[in-house]
Amino acid sequence: KKVGNIKNIKEPKDHLEIASKLNLIDVEKASEVSGSRFAYLFGDLVKIEFNLVSWALDRLSDKGFTPTVPPVLVREKALYGTGFFPDDAEQVYEIPNDDLFLVGTSEVPLAALHLDEIINIEELPLRYAGFSTCFRREAGTYGKDTTGIFRVHQFDKVEMFSFCDPSKSKEEHEFILSVEEELLQALEIPYRVVDVCAGDLGVSAAKKYDIEAWIPSQNTYREVTSCSNTTDYQARRLNIRSKYEGNTSVLHTLNGTAIAVGRILIALIENNQNEDGSVEFSDQVSEITGVKNLSQK
Repeated sequence: KKVGNIKNIKEPKDHLEIASKLNLIDVEKASEVSGSRFAYLFGDLVKIEFNLVSWALDRLSDKGFTPTVPPVLVREKALYGTGFFPDDAEQVYEIPNDDLFLVGTSEVPLAALHLDEIINIEELPLRYAGFSTCFRREAGTYGKDTTGIFRVHQFDKVEMFSFCDPSKSKEEHEFILSVEEELLQALEIPYRVVDVCAGDLGVSAAKKYDIEAWIPSQNTYREVTSCSNTTDYQARRLNIRSKYEGNTSVLHTLNGTAIAVGRILIALIENNQNEDGSVEFSDQVSEITGVKNLSQK
């Protein structure tokens, strides 16, 4: 399905062109310092990032998610348990001297939070909203999305994670999707929801929805969130069980992006641009972001 009205913007500029002229993004200096696929953010964009994160955590807290700042360095068993190892090992940064790995999503440390535990089924669902910086090697994406901050090695994200009664995981999946949609609607970002076909699912997901935001400069929708029901796949690997009337069984886990900051910044900049390259947010969006107009740092 598609939600939201797409603005008619003549010859839309991309986020990097707009933000670079306002001295809000610098990818050239970041390339000198760190290599390709990094960026410096300045001024209003930094304010917007932290206001978005705070706003999202408040909204998620009201819905029963516990705000969490997890570790971003984990041991191999956490990545194996969540299904990122061995299949996606080439995407993960390794710290070999310490046998640790940088996570590409806080899904990994959130899932491993209850490693080897037995949880009373009456306590479910256990919901967490994790904020973390995420690191991805983006192996195999040479020449793809190289402009700006769409596909970078380092980005910040608020992630939802749920430990759930297996009989209610389908319902929980739809709930997580509804939260993602609610956030995007509040930000007035046009989007579509994609029910991902089985052939495109990762190893852990039994079902997955992607939400793709409208990106004017590309004249298409691009992924900004996803949410997956991994049923008992991760719980089995991490040995997380539930207990009911003295009997134990494997529970279900689910995850979903609340705010992937970089991609939301792109959608906000491009969908609220004027023909002269300035950016102006509506009263509703400016109340969330704390910024009415983007201006030079």
